[in-house]
Amino acid sequence: MKVAIIFGSPSDTPIMKKAAQVLRELEVDYTAQVLSAHRTPELLQETIKELESHGIEVIIAGAGLAAHLPGFIASLTLIPVIGVPINSGGLGGMDALLSMVQMPRPIPVAVVGVDNGANAAYLACQVLALKYPDVKERLVAFRATMKADFVGNTEQVEL
Repeated sequence: MKVAIIFGSPSDTPIMKKAAQVLRELEVDYTAQVLSAHRTPELLQETIKELESHGIEVIIAGAGLAAHLPGFIASLTLIPVIGVPINSGGLGGMDALLSMVQMPRPIPVAVVGVDNGANAAYLACQVLALKYPDVKERLVAFRATMKADFVGNTEQVEL
């Protein structure tokens, strides 16, 4: 396994499935589990130690509302953490987004857009591509296909 996906509530599953789908498409091994920074902090700490011992290289952490999960994980490890703010309250995910991007120095969390689990996985793959040529090749091929599909579907439109 190279990537761990951790999210704070089963209700976050639809967003985090998007990350898993990208990782599967790019043939990157991952593990996924629901853990809470507030309800199970000791179990989360044990899990991070276990992930480190298994060689996990990137963690994708999704959370809504106060969204402490990515920052809490980042405080426990030097593994890069990519936060996915999840829209789960009345503020459209802005509360989660701001809690992730406003991490105090020196505990950074990389953050993607609200509900954008897929982009978190693409970013995780880019990090891995620095070390793994096979991941880089698959990313390059994916982007070439994406570009060809887009160019093949461009046509003049009347507005």
